[in-house]
Amino acid sequence: MFYFLMSIITFCIFMSLRTLFLQNFLKGKLISIENFLYLGIIYVTILLGFGLIYLIFSFRGTPILLEIGNGKNENIFETCFYFSAMTLFSVGNGDVVPQGLGRMIAVIEALIGYTLPAAIVARAMFDREQ
Repeated sequence: MFYFLMSIITFCIFMSLRTLFLQNFLKGKLISIENFLYLGIIYVTILLGFGLIYLIFSFRGTPILLEIGNGKNENIFETCFYFSAMTLFSVGNGDVVPQGLGRMIAVIEALIGYTLPAAIVARAMFDREQ
């Protein structure tokens, strides 16, 4: 069941990122409500996907997130999605730290979070030139 859920979540994240490279992205105006909502949907999909990955590992019994000062995760749902958001949008606050395999997952999420805005701008400029 674990591998099935991980496959589904990874597939959803991949498909969300894949939409950046489709021909019909950002048609018309460069700045519009539709483009802003589209970007928001991509971010939410990635945030929820990685949050679910952290959550599934926690349910499996593999501790990959540790709350500093607490030592024990009281609300694992909140911790997983909070850490996912902090990793995707910034470097983080340091109050929740990854450990073990969680470090590699966090690096991948941070890489996506930092390159996503650049990919969207590059795609918009590429479509504008054509």
